[in-house]
Amino acid sequence: MTHQFHPTSLREYDIRGIIGETLGEADAYAIGRGFGTLVARAGGKAVAVGYDGRTSSPILEAALVKGLNESGIHAVRVGEGPTPMLYYGSETLGVDGGIQITGSHNPPDYNGFKMVFQGRPFYGADIQTLGVMAASGDWDEGSAGSEAVDIMDRYVDRLVEDFQGGTFRIGWDAGNGAAGPALEKLVAKLPGEHFTLYTEVDGTFPNHHPDPTEEKNLADLKALVADKGLDFGIAFDGDGDRIGAIDGEGRVIWGDQLLSIFAEPVLKELPGATIIADVKASQALFDRVAELGGQPVMWKTGHSLVKSKMKETASPLAGEMSGHIFFKHRYYGFDDALYAAVRLIEASHLLGKSVTQLRGEMPAMVNTPEMRFQVDEARKFAVVDEVLARLEADGAAVDRTDGARVNTADGWWLLRASNTQDVLVARAEAKDEPGLERLLAQIDEQLALSGLERGPQAGH
Repeated sequence: MTHQFHPTSLREYDIRGIIGETLGEADAYAIGRGFGTLVARAGGKAVAVGYDGRTSSPILEAALVKGLNESGIHAVRVGEGPTPMLYYGSETLGVDGGIQITGSHNPPDYNGFKMVFQGRPFYGADIQTLGVMAASGDWDEGSAGSEAVDIMDRYVDRLVEDFQGGTFRIGWDAGNGAAGPALEKLVAKLPGEHFTLYTEVDGTFPNHHPDPTEEKNLADLKALVADKGLDFGIAFDGDGDRIGAIDGEGRVIWGDQLLSIFAEPVLKELPGATIIADVKASQALFDRVAELGGQPVMWKTGHSLVKSKMKETASPLAGEMSGHIFFKHRYYGFDDALYAAVRLIEASHLLGKSVTQLRGEMPAMVNTPEMRFQVDEARKFAVVDEVLARLEADGAAVDRTDGARVNTADGWWLLRASNTQDVLVARAEAKDEPGLERLLAQIDEQLALSGLERGPQAGH
């Protein structure tokens, strides 16, 4: 028996596709067979399985479990919940891996799989291996069963296990994503007053799209914070591994700005520690970490890549512009937006400043949001290579960590190829508007030299 995956579904950090078009039950079964075989060959016996609130998730979960079982692997089914709850289960249930079925922040007709293998991220070449195994039918035969284990209460208890925060009035928006029920349990354990929006799980996302990195999706949370005069607001993406936040004045606190807040109490406790951020993060963050006595490290974008770098550098804290925040300090090192929310409450209390004050004290930088535009899949990496070659021939100050990040007297700009989509990603940051215009002109000039232009914005 063999299986061919759709060529677009096996991504760098996960497996993802459109239900009924590029992803379905047969794919879920094949993932179970392949992943189960790899676990068995490494001496493992059990895998935790969870899923988000999408309408297609239960069907995919059943097929995945069947594939695991027929490879001889026992499935520990933790049920519906946020991705970090599955990660928590992978750490605490005595299993040899974990798979979360989730479409993350993508439209309702998408779904996918995020995986952990023996405590490490499963990505890149690992995911390609599943494709090779399926195409040749290289699967172990076996039989095993499954059990349902409800871990949500244990997970929420762990979120507040050593809570050191204060009393605040906070607004929360779960966006009808998988974090909703856990959020309701969490706020019942926190001091202060809490007002929640859209905690009922609904895979059609009737109120707004669950992606807090797009400011338009924070409109209802801003209205709630303003209407009730709250201290700040927190939002989650569809599977609860990315956080969004606003202060009491409704200003967005972006991923790199949250990291800058989190870094201060962590570095007080662990002087000189390494703090990692992705290449899209503001220079202000790297400067702030250095100012606090930490070692700032700029690294590639992607939750799996960041987790691996954290292990390599023994970093207690890392984050991405996209709102993935990773706490190894007092936690497990995976990206958990509910835990990051708890740590934001703590940081405000421990630093003795309101979230609004912490946001207001940050340097005023003029920058673009993440600009994403379509480009032919076959061209995306080649374009970045062409740009790098031209810039280096001109003697520009270029960082090649992940694409081209160019420093100039005005500030910096970035051009990188997405690992998960046929898009190029650009961003620029300057000290003033004229400087930003000059940086954008440089991006446009480089794109034009490669026969491209910044077109309409692409989704995530």
